[in-house]
Amino acid sequence: MLKKKVLVTGGAGFIGGNFVQYMVDKYPHYDIFNLDLLTYAGDLMKHRDLEQKENYHFVKADIADREVILSLFEKVQFDYVVHFAAESHVDRSITDPGIFVQTNVVGTQVLLEASKQIGISKFVHVSTDEVYGELDFDPTTFFTEDTPIQPNSPYSASKAASDLLVRSYHETYGLPINITRCSNNYGPYHFPEKLIPLTISRVLNDQKVPVYGDGKNIRDWLHVLDHCIAIDLVLHEGVTGEVYNIGGHNEKTNLEVVKTIISTLGKSEDLIEFVKDRLGHDKRYAIDPTKLEKLGWEPTYTFETGIAQTIQWYLDNKEWWEQIINGEYQNYFEKQYSK
Repeated sequence: MLKKKVLVTGGAGFIGGNFVQYMVDKYPHYDIFNLDLLTYAGDLMKHRDLEQKENYHFVKADIADREVILSLFEKVQFDYVVHFAAESHVDRSITDPGIFVQTNVVGTQVLLEASKQIGISKFVHVSTDEVYGELDFDPTTFFTEDTPIQPNSPYSASKAASDLLVRSYHETYGLPINITRCSNNYGPYHFPEKLIPLTISRVLNDQKVPVYGDGKNIRDWLHVLDHCIAIDLVLHEGVTGEVYNIGGHNEKTNLEVVKTIISTLGKSEDLIEFVKDRLGHDKRYAIDPTKLEKLGWEPTYTFETGIAQTIQWYLDNKEWWEQIINGEYQNYFEKQYSK
């Protein structure tokens, strides 16, 4: 039997990296190709244990490099593409929107064109609930797959544009696609600029934890392993052309998240430092994942069990995040959160 060949873009990042590990272990009869440019948020340290496995392959490339990508697709003849690769940090998109358009929009179009040319079996585009814009604080309102797209940051606008490109390749060319839109992820190997790992790393070092505005912005938290399981399900059983929302049923204010971490680590809330709010800071995100649940998925982690496990992971893997925050990232942090 011929092995299925699966291309995972952005497989050296946070969610893509966890998905690569999940797929390599679950599907030994698949060849898993991890394609990543290894920008600031990508690293291969997390995949050291995979490098000896016959079904794991790494390719360093830029998804926006048309010639390289078309050549790779022609050579390997992938069956599936699961597309994570993206610039993903909202703050950085406010500072430098251009790179987000290049990677998230142009890069996605290059992948779609290559997929069309070789006739892949499925293209799964991993997107975000941020393309829907923001919700008010009414706890009975949720994003559904029919919610209009109204992005508010350059990051979410670039993801919305890529979503629409993916849809157009299905409608125009018949490319078999799915789009997934997830809530905020957390878990192992989360880059330290995001809220949860940022808070953990700074609290462990007895440093001030910056909280935007009054800290009342609400996010729905999804453990990264639950996200991986959901994408696997969509890849294999998702109805072609459909969008699936993936949410964790774990709404928390940013301040609640920070206080939970501080309490778990036995530190003082005096470490909290309120800073000037982010431009265009969405009030609330919350997802209704009913459509995906009807396909057979449900989250396995509560926020309480997931955050405890995540904090323990950062305690056990200091060497991973310490080598990141001691590098160029420190300069970025000081610039981003200066009053």
